[in-house]
Amino acid sequence: MDVASRTSLPNFIIEPTTTPTDAATREALLAKPVFGRVFTDHMVVVRYSDEKGWHDAKVTARRPLSIDPAASVLHYAQEIFEGMKAYRLKTGGIATFRPEANARRFRDSAARMAMADLPEELFVEGVDQLVRIDADWVPHGEGQSLYLRPFMISDDVFLGVKPASEYLFIVIACPVGAYFSGGAVSVWVSEAYTRAAPGGTGAAKCGGNYAASLVAQSEAKAHGCDQVLFLDSRERRFIEEMGGMNVMLLRDDDTLVTPPLTGTILPGITRASILTLAAESGMKVEEVPLDINEVFEGAASGRYREAFACGTAAVVTPIGRFRRTEGEAVFGDGETAGQVTLKLKTMLTDLQAGRSNDAQGWVHRIL
Repeated sequence: MDVASRTSLPNFIIEPTTTPTDAATREALLAKPVFGRVFTDHMVVVRYSDEKGWHDAKVTARRPLSIDPAASVLHYAQEIFEGMKAYRLKTGGIATFRPEANARRFRDSAARMAMADLPEELFVEGVDQLVRIDADWVPHGEGQSLYLRPFMISDDVFLGVKPASEYLFIVIACPVGAYFSGGAVSVWVSEAYTRAAPGGTGAAKCGGNYAASLVAQSEAKAHGCDQVLFLDSRERRFIEEMGGMNVMLLRDDDTLVTPPLTGTILPGITRASILTLAAESGMKVEEVPLDINEVFEGAASGRYREAFACGTAAVVTPIGRFRRTEGEAVFGDGETAGQVTLKLKTMLTDLQAGRSNDAQGWVHRIL
């Protein structure tokens, strides 16, 4: 359904909290932000119904939701989300990175989950509104940012397997530091579980994909690994993605390779950005199927020199080794980031922080 074509976008009503976090407490929380544990003072809420379209847009105090026990999201899992960050620029302003790409992916996820279509302009404006009112929560430290979580849930009070007729679009935020503690991560190659199948929801950013990955993530932890890597569901042979991020490898001919988007892999915005930046810097880039056995052999022979994970939360995180029952594949020294991994991370983070020329127009300045 194309709501934007039949209704005008709602104007936001601003309802500042009456109990804001005091400056001293906020600064203490920002000193060493823990990922996903501390939240800002406000949230954005916009309602949808089939009759009214998107309406009742508010920036209001962050508070618990009041939801009926029969709300369809609790029973049939119509839920999607995005992950974004707001950054302090070297000029002192605040910006997000490629928010229109997140808005497009959000619409694609909604379409796959038979949910209401949220206009891209409304998505971006909702995020902007929250960043403006909670700008003091954007950290100043190196590698720190304000993590933004736009999401949509179905709150239609109905027990029946059908698309809901009522939804909530909400944006919350939390200050964050690095997702991983530092150094190269170890990754368990799951042989017992798969993340997605052709025709499924692998390309949608929905909670069910992540819930299904948790048992495999627990398996990885039991084997002393930081993350899990999934293989394709058909042959259990080709690399797809990790528990919550995409994966890339560097060959000995300086070609950056990553699995192609075939409907079972989330089309990561960080992934797309890195591929563009790498190509523009003169690197050869390939999106090709990666056979896990060939990757293990290539790591041993030196054909695959570096590996890294990439995503909004992980940014660019070096991978030191893949592990599986038969043994492990080690990249570089297995402990630190390779030169190309560091180069690509620097290119990306310099762009996000306004330290380099934004030739692509990806930096969306809010303040």
